Amino acid sequence: MRARGGAGLLLGAAAGVELLHLAPAAVRLPPVKRLLARRTAGYGAVPGHLALTFDDGPDPRGTPQILDALDALGLRATFFLLGAMLERSPDLGRELVARGHEAAVHGWHHRRQYYPAPARDLRELGRATEAVTDLTGAPPCWYRPPYGVQTTGQALAAHRLGLRTVLWTAWGRDWEAGATGRSVLATARPHLTAGATLLLHDSDCTSAPDSWRATLAALPLIAAHCHDRGLTLGPLRDHGVRGD
Repeated sequence: MRARGGAGLLLGAAAGVELLHLAPAAVRLPPVKRLLARRTAGYGAVPGHLALTFDDGPDPRGTPQILDALDALGLRATFFLLGAMLERSPDLGRELVARGHEAAVHGWHHRRQYYPAPARDLRELGRATEAVTDLTGAPPCWYRPPYGVQTTGQALAAHRLGLRTVLWTAWGRDWEAGATGRSVLATARPHLTAGATLLLHDSDCTSAPDSWRATLAALPLIAAHCHDRGLTLGPLRDHGVRGD
């Protein structure tokens, strides 16, 4: 009986640790975003502004074409960069900054952190933050955890590094196989409202092969949709996220 009781206590303690580890991930849930975590969700305060963000680059396949499309549309955006991708393509990272875009942190690797490892979280996020700082010459402001799932260790690491976590309020599911420009717009359209933050991807490194092409096709459609409704697309630095 004593052994069973001890095992039960251990299991209970392990469950408690895991619950504490994953508790910050609750901000990804839409009701929590809307009601309790609007700043973390990415709701901005600048009238008529919609934040345009891209994850998972820089990628030599997708990022250059996305940059050219943004130039053609006269748009600037925030790019959440993976440290491992930036290490492989530093010139491309420098190019996106030179073209007037904002560089932010998406972590070093794109993977879920199922188990607590605060030292690992601080080490990897610090490494990614240093890479972006070296790229831009200034510390980045924003952090977006992979899959939008932030753990306690990542939250503490981000706070220690001076990063503000921002998720999204709209997406186009552009990472899926079979996505098209029109499907991306159709999925995102109900949420393309003033104050929203739109998630797109300039890389298929964690998505269906060539899925960035759907993003590329969607950009002029999204831009036209926003223009017709008097919305301005731009980076997070111009979004007026509350607490700025």
